[in-house]
Amino acid sequence: MLLRLKKAGLDSLPGGGAEILSDRVRRIISPHKVNAQKWLDVMETAHNTGLKTTATMMIGSVETVEERMEHLQKIRKLQDRTEGFRAFIPWTFTAGNTELGGAEASSVDYLRTLAVSRIFLDNIENIQGSWVTQGKEIGQMSLFFGANDLGSIMLEENVVRAAGASSQITEAEMVELISSAGKRPEQRNTEYKIVKTYG
Repeated sequence: MLLRLKKAGLDSLPGGGAEILSDRVRRIISPHKVNAQKWLDVMETAHNTGLKTTATMMIGSVETVEERMEHLQKIRKLQDRTEGFRAFIPWTFTAGNTELGGAEASSVDYLRTLAVSRIFLDNIENIQGSWVTQGKEIGQMSLFFGANDLGSIMLEENVVRAAGASSQITEAEMVELISSAGKRPEQRNTEYKIVKTYG
């Protein structure tokens, strides 16, 4: 199927659905999704066909710190074999409007996890900060904790919004957010090629 899609023009896959690559966690938070190994197998198959992907990690639900590290280790090992991940995107669970409920990860926990991800995943070039779940200010702070990408301004976002959180940003606001942090704002495409530099 992936080869047929690639032949039809598909050149990359999103890395959503990873949540935490621990079957204990997945049985609790996403029992109808594939298990951890199947997710990794899909990514590896995609990489082996020449498709690049991203990898995500959702923190702050029911996982332990050890399970977060297990997740990072699995991503790192697969990247060592395939070099197929373009980016890693850690983001935080939003408890509102979910049956899980519970306390959410703090901004300090998020930034610490982001920084550890940058160090541990030294074989993945791009680490994306999550302004969508953390808000603009923490999104800006993420640029000092290992993120070199803030993703898109998002014309439509439904997952986090359905859980009760909503963050929006315009192109001008994103440029200002990055500039005021002393960084150079650039627009990229999916392949991380720069298509526009601001100011």
